[in-house]
Amino acid sequence: MRRLATFLAAALAAGALSTFVIAPASGADPTGPITGIGGKCIDIAGANSANGTAVQLYDCNGSSAQQWTVGSDGTLRALGKCMDITAAGTADGTQIQLYDCNGTNAQKWTVSAAHDIVNPATNKCLDATGNSSANGTRLQIWTCTGGANQKWTTPASTTTPPPASGVQAVAPYIYNGWGNPPDPTTIMSATGVKWFTLAFVLSNGTCNPQWDGSRALTGGVDQTTINKIRTAGGDVVPSFGGYSGNKLESSCTSASALAGAYQQVINAYGLKAIDIDIEADAYSNATVQQRTVDALKIIKTNNPGIVEYVTIGSGQTGPDTGLINKAAASGLTVDSWTIMPFDFGGAGQNMGNLTMQATDGLKNALKTAYGYTDDQAYRHSGISSMNGITDASETVTVADFRTILSYAQTHHLARLTFWSANRDRPCPGAYPNDDTCSGVSQAAWDFTRTFAAYTG
Repeated sequence: MRRLATFLAAALAAGALSTFVIAPASGADPTGPITGIGGKCIDIAGANSANGTAVQLYDCNGSSAQQWTVGSDGTLRALGKCMDITAAGTADGTQIQLYDCNGTNAQKWTVSAAHDIVNPATNKCLDATGNSSANGTRLQIWTCTGGANQKWTTPASTTTPPPASGVQAVAPYIYNGWGNPPDPTTIMSATGVKWFTLAFVLSNGTCNPQWDGSRALTGGVDQTTINKIRTAGGDVVPSFGGYSGNKLESSCTSASALAGAYQQVINAYGLKAIDIDIEADAYSNATVQQRTVDALKIIKTNNPGIVEYVTIGSGQTGPDTGLINKAAASGLTVDSWTIMPFDFGGAGQNMGNLTMQATDGLKNALKTAYGYTDDQAYRHSGISSMNGITDASETVTVADFRTILSYAQTHHLARLTFWSANRDRPCPGAYPNDDTCSGVSQAAWDFTRTFAAYTG
């Protein structure tokens, strides 16, 4: 059974879109790859420096054809030439080429805070043709749409600073409730991951938090797990909720009582972050939704600096926006609205591509609700995938995780996690569907190892 989580936190305040010349503040012009949709690099076809050579997308390979210097004069240079709009065209679809640097407006570029690379003379965006990330996709100019195929990370781009609390974006779910739970220190040693999301804190039938609604809050196997992780230099984010069981959000009859239940867990473990699952049917109740929003506002007020994330379900084009809109209207901002982009139904789908599509839908929902720019919305978004065979018989592979990782790197997502570390092992036989293994071809901890490379 799927068991995924939800996190909420005070977030960066929404700001107006700003634009600046892509140039360093001081020192030498920075040089490095420029990445875009699908994590692909801007590349000079065939590493050919001749005038008119196509500028395209290609797998990042570290070659000189992908090393772009961000000039203080507004140029983008590689192989001694400049990125150029063919024939100084202004129409949508005009292709990008390499050409001798000549100081014309066809070779001037700026980058917005939302990671659009714009030609000021035309007010058009650098665009991957056809919204494609395939190798060889030509670059062109196009009216700015905010689409993923117009988002770029340059050597001069700023990165997302980590939360002041030091909470790490990658924290795979681990669950002690059943199915031969793995030793977290083994995973930490093998992958470099330091944080885990520990599931699940539930109600025992009243407004009283217990692990799975039945295990004591302290002194048991869950505390032992937390102690082991912390002794090894890591930490945890307890997850409130889950797919089944009694929810505190329903059992507690007021926002203040619910906040009190959350606070018990925060105090018991000296937490830096909490995770609130918004997955089960109880959360379709408007009263429960508002109670949860109001309780999280209380927690933020009483625990300055604590990180709160929200993880919610999603369709292929993004999540239901009801809870997001309710939170925004109530003045609750969060570090990451994290979607679970799976259980869409049906085998044989490209889950990497569907994950990116759903997360773009989340980004658009956050822009509408909070007034964020594209960049701000992505930086308040997160992905919580499922490794291996999902409840709906979809297959999420290690290759899909690499696709998701590249997308997350490009957009600087606030969170990147998955259900679960328990499943991050090859099955000894047929897939048992009991959350002890993934059901796909892998070595132990391959999914965790992939996301561990995320740098934010």
